[in-house]
Amino acid sequence: MMLNEQTRRLWNKSIQECDDREMYLALQQLCKERMQTMPRVQGKRKLYYLSAEFLIGRLLTCNLINLGLYDAVAAELKAAGKNIAFAEEAEPEPSLGNGGLGRLAACFLDSIATLNLPGDGVGLCYHYGLFEQKFYQNKQFEQPDPWLEPKSWLEKEAVEFTVPFANGSVQAELYSIDVPGYQTGTKNKLRLFDLKTVDGSIVADGIEFDKEDIVHNLTLFLYPDDSDRAGRLLRVYQQYFMVSCAAQLILKELEEAGHRAEELAEYAVIQINDTHPSMVIPELIRLLMQKGVEFKKAAEIVSRTCAYTNHTILAEALEKWPLKSLQAVSPEMAQIVVMLDELAKEKYPQKELAILDDGIVHMARMDMHYGFSVNGVAALHTEILKESELKPFYDIYPQKFNNKTNGITFRRWISACNPLLDEFITERIGDGWKKNAEQLEQLKAFNSQEDLQELLHIKQTAKNALADYMKHAFDVTVNTNSVFDVQIKRLHEYKRQQMNLLYIIWKYKQIKAGNLPPRPITFFFGAKAAPAYILAKDIIHALLCLAQVIRQDPQVSPWLNLVFVENYNVSKAEKMIPAADVSEQISLASKEASGTGNMKLMLNGAITLGTLDGANVEIAERVGQENIYLFGKQSEEVIALYQAGTYSSAEYYAKPEIAELIDFLLEKPMLQCGDAGCLGRLYQDLTHKDWFMALPDLIDYIKVKEQMFADYENRTQWAQKMLVNISKAGFFSSDRTIAQYQQDIWKL
Repeated sequence: MMLNEQTRRLWNKSIQECDDREMYLALQQLCKERMQTMPRVQGKRKLYYLSAEFLIGRLLTCNLINLGLYDAVAAELKAAGKNIAFAEEAEPEPSLGNGGLGRLAACFLDSIATLNLPGDGVGLCYHYGLFEQKFYQNKQFEQPDPWLEPKSWLEKEAVEFTVPFANGSVQAELYSIDVPGYQTGTKNKLRLFDLKTVDGSIVADGIEFDKEDIVHNLTLFLYPDDSDRAGRLLRVYQQYFMVSCAAQLILKELEEAGHRAEELAEYAVIQINDTHPSMVIPELIRLLMQKGVEFKKAAEIVSRTCAYTNHTILAEALEKWPLKSLQAVSPEMAQIVVMLDELAKEKYPQKELAILDDGIVHMARMDMHYGFSVNGVAALHTEILKESELKPFYDIYPQKFNNKTNGITFRRWISACNPLLDEFITERIGDGWKKNAEQLEQLKAFNSQEDLQELLHIKQTAKNALADYMKHAFDVTVNTNSVFDVQIKRLHEYKRQQMNLLYIIWKYKQIKAGNLPPRPITFFFGAKAAPAYILAKDIIHALLCLAQVIRQDPQVSPWLNLVFVENYNVSKAEKMIPAADVSEQISLASKEASGTGNMKLMLNGAITLGTLDGANVEIAERVGQENIYLFGKQSEEVIALYQAGTYSSAEYYAKPEIAELIDFLLEKPMLQCGDAGCLGRLYQDLTHKDWFMALPDLIDYIKVKEQMFADYENRTQWAQKMLVNISKAGFFSSDRTIAQYQQDIWKL
């Protein structure tokens, strides 16, 4: 009766009398009270995981599971005629991240706590997140995404810091969210810094605001539009604000633990998650020098404290900032960067190793010179870093480089979002897999007809639930007897949503010609395009136009459906992933660092259609060729094409079977639904540039996808593939990833 006592105390109501919102707040308070009494994880060294994003998603269900309260609470609600799912839906989605980088950081925090390692996440408390995505006239529009409420998981800490800028200082205040381990009885924290003078009223139309009004805008949005100079400068301000707060917090806690500044590397380790927090290196050195540590000694201490995770092969994602921008934000910190560059050049004068080159500061180079570890996030990714993208650094620092293949927390991505699958697994192999995911291997033995039919039934139940949600939330009707083909990830050309678009056009034309598929197909997309990323927005526009063309065509609509889920986020992923039959992982080989959506979908019994890219390589190794559908050029071929500079999209467009698909973008059905300028830009890009080579892989993609849909009809054989994928997913647990970070890098 713990929950009934809670509702009486908070609302003076019984459970039956509470609405969903009141139920959620009562459950939130129950969790917070439990967590407040839990001790912090302790250890000799403490990890500070610095990240611009923590895409934590709704926390209620995961906190209840980790605290061991979920079953009791669900039973108490059921006895009162209530459904816990409705209370869960009342929770706002925290707007603290965008894509895989942020979701990975969230999974890592869960695993760090579950493995009883002392480590906090450190980032910023964004008020409006990236943005809320709205579709209007088949285009993406951006709105603020407010999520902060008077009663939330955030707790204000009695910590404030002054962050000095060139033109005056600002005040930062610290908030934190408790992160309980799974059945550990202990917790860590996610520490989020906010600007004391932040003011949401400066946001005008959409997400437009005065980018120069630093004292009011710093923590409003994640990744402010950097298509102009003011936006780029704001990014530097925001990143410096984050790392200055983090550095001050780290040194404060070091001092409070009774240690000297010179002992930093013995008692703290900092993981720099991608290049956004890189300025923590010069900032820590600046603060150590203020405490009397000589520059070279400070640089040596920080080099033993910081480790760097590289998340990208894309050159444009390895951040580079003009030195003048750093000087405009913090002259003292910028001067340290110059000194670090000079120090590195004493030993390594080669241009390709310079931190400061032609007035531009290369953040990743600074991380590699002044960090003790550099890791990639999938086996293929790390090899490409070593052999090409970061080869000059691998040549001089081979001992620093290591691989840590990404992972996901199974507590959220099965237990919380797919309870029937959790039950199916636990009934057969016990619940030890929730702490040791490798135990999922035992599931392979359960391949009787009865087992396989139950697996298909679980998938069908999830598909029915997603269809109900789509009807309720968006008034979209989905055929639950169709194949659910799912591509959910950030909208970027290298992830090649445009190639999927061309396949759907091909399928549309096939149906118009009378070639019907064995059963209907529903294509699900979920993605946000960065506000200034015009071509990504054009791809969304083309997909939304094609969806309308299909809906309006009575000959095609019974067989095809294209659903683009508006404002894709963690909560929507938790509905889409259990329901997916086909997992689209079709990035251009050599471009995806790892991917984690591929792992979540595999874990929930979706079969991968993909290139040998990122962690797809390791998925294929584990499940075997017969349980994954691979197509397209290999990474070596792609890298060679880029190096030779010989790829010509025009040569592929000259092929009639490809030309007719691209030409459809500018034909009457599409133009009636869309904007000729947007569709024309995408057409021009595909026919004249196609930088991420959708066209060379297109015919193979169509062929393999058709084979996949044909194989889907052998339901028993398909269920067998599902079973193998689930049973082989154990390696991709973030608990395994974090255990490797701990063993090889952190040594907490």
